[in-house]
Amino acid sequence: MKTRITDLLCIRYPIIMGGMQWVGRAELAAGASNAGALGMVTARTQPTPEALRTEIARTRSLTDQPFGVNLTLSMMSAEVSYDGWVDAIIDSGIAVVETAGNNPRPVIERLKAQGIKVIHKCTSVRHALAAQRLGVDIVSIDSFEAAGHFGEDDVPGMVMIPAVTAALDIPVVASGGIADGRAMAAALVLGADGVNLGTRFMLTRESPIHLDIKQALLDASTLDTRLIKRTLRRTSRVFRNAVSEEVVSLERRPQGASYEELEDLLSGNRGLAALQSGKVHEGLVCASQVIGLIDDIPSCAELVERLVTQCRERLDATRAFMRTFPATI
Repeated sequence: MKTRITDLLCIRYPIIMGGMQWVGRAELAAGASNAGALGMVTARTQPTPEALRTEIARTRSLTDQPFGVNLTLSMMSAEVSYDGWVDAIIDSGIAVVETAGNNPRPVIERLKAQGIKVIHKCTSVRHALAAQRLGVDIVSIDSFEAAGHFGEDDVPGMVMIPAVTAALDIPVVASGGIADGRAMAAALVLGADGVNLGTRFMLTRESPIHLDIKQALLDASTLDTRLIKRTLRRTSRVFRNAVSEEVVSLERRPQGASYEELEDLLSGNRGLAALQSGKVHEGLVCASQVIGLIDDIPSCAELVERLVTQCRERLDATRAFMRTFPATI
């Protein structure tokens, strides 16, 4: 199954594991890469650049296949220095970096100078075009269905994917609302060169989150996510639990809610504690609308094999269907 991104990233299948905060650790990244996808270690899950070096080394001890590092850039300030993180990535011999969260300009020159392939996660056509002008190799485009931050335009994948692929010359990876081979086939038909899956990889056996969190997401429907931080213009999709409901309630007040009023509820450390303890109502848990389509917790190898098999079946069925049409209508 070859596309432009399998060639660029030296992977068997055009599948990328999402760079998920607190979730993108060595075991999961290695599991995805061993299965033929591109695993992703999340840099800022680690407390320091030195800890990132250790996590990359751990990942390398678990796989001899390519994997990347996700480096999320601060959404709140353009003045943050990423030199230590970039040093750790370069010194560790990483070949692929996914940037997200803000303009990649502060890091892209150093990464590209080392021959590192750069994937930049975008949430709109205009941002994707800007990333292409900066010289990124691949754009990963988040649509409205996605977990975490998907921008403020609320454009779903069926519109976003063809809009971005029509506008860009570089490869595009579809992200958001993809949990199985049917959605993968649809993304490829719409022009994408591959797919990015976050929530679906989060619900695998190699995923480091507590089994009770996995079970809560497994039991959920497509209606069990919430959009929070809309009033702050930092919209994020998360699992519907006590914390996200409280955030929404505060934001719905006539006067809205300030960041300071929401800060404790939005705490990343609080979310991490929930993922580790299994206490699903103790912190925010990012989740895509695809939670309503997921009904098991496979290994990464089982998941990727299923994705590829089902994608091929759907594409073959589409080709067979098209043969029933006359040459001219």
